[in-house]
Amino acid sequence: MTVNRTSIPPPTWQTALLERHGLDAAYLETALKWFAPLAQSLAEHHRGAGRPILVAINGCQGSGKTTLGDYLCAALAAEHDLTAVALSLDDFYLTRTERDALASTVHPLLSTRGVPGTHDIALLADTLTRLLVPESPEEVAIPRFDKSLDDRRPRLEWDSVTSPVQVVLLEGWCLGAVPESADALSMPLNELEINEDPEGRWREYSNGVLERDFLPLYQVIDQWVMLAAPSFDCVFEWRREQEQKLTESLSSREAVGLMNDEQLRRFIQHYERITRACLQQLPSRSNHLFRLDEQRKILSYSQPSSTGESG
Repeated sequence: MTVNRTSIPPPTWQTALLERHGLDAAYLETALKWFAPLAQSLAEHHRGAGRPILVAINGCQGSGKTTLGDYLCAALAAEHDLTAVALSLDDFYLTRTERDALASTVHPLLSTRGVPGTHDIALLADTLTRLLVPESPEEVAIPRFDKSLDDRRPRLEWDSVTSPVQVVLLEGWCLGAVPESADALSMPLNELEINEDPEGRWREYSNGVLERDFLPLYQVIDQWVMLAAPSFDCVFEWRREQEQKLTESLSSREAVGLMNDEQLRRFIQHYERITRACLQQLPSRSNHLFRLDEQRKILSYSQPSSTGESG
């Protein structure tokens, strides 16, 4: 007897995932083909490690990192009986006040969230340590950043997780980026860098933070996952979709801090240098590489740092 699989309703956790992200059932087909095997691989890695593991997810803006992290959390719990939590590097941005202070003392461009140097790495390190160290259970507060206000939410509005957890997923657009050479930094690559950072002080500061704060973080990451866009050219459209989706979810009063197209084009120039470097350098260093087309459809899956191409 042939069973029509499309007539079988998805498990409750899958239905809840679709509702949380406003997705249709087609996403589940993609997830079962590409991401269920990833969840299986991460579960096996955890068993082999015999301790909590930290998984980094890299992808440019709008590539689907947050949805993937949420899917993996739910799948690891439902299918592999593992406690998992998904964190976003975005939630560890410095407060608006802290970034304004950097803007006045270091460089005006540091008032804009995004590049290394605008994150609270000490808060991130403390949060990860408390989640990953297998000690007696405790409540760990998870910061939340409100992009519509461009500021961190008050502590009373943060989420909380009971540690220890078995898998921590950390997603971020610049995770895996490494410092550039002085020669590379000296050459501006877009209008923002030409007009607003002609001496390269902003670029140099961010580059220094990559070396001082991000490289040590990479040493504790167990597995790297990358959602690789075909090029930086996709970022504007993907990021605009995010902005429109956020606008639709907010009232007119709440959405005052969101960006129009002109503001968005300038905004993504802050990310361009590091995004281009990640697209060039990270694929070969990833444990799990998903190559996307311009519509974010997955074209292939490979494991460059271990077993080679598959899928």
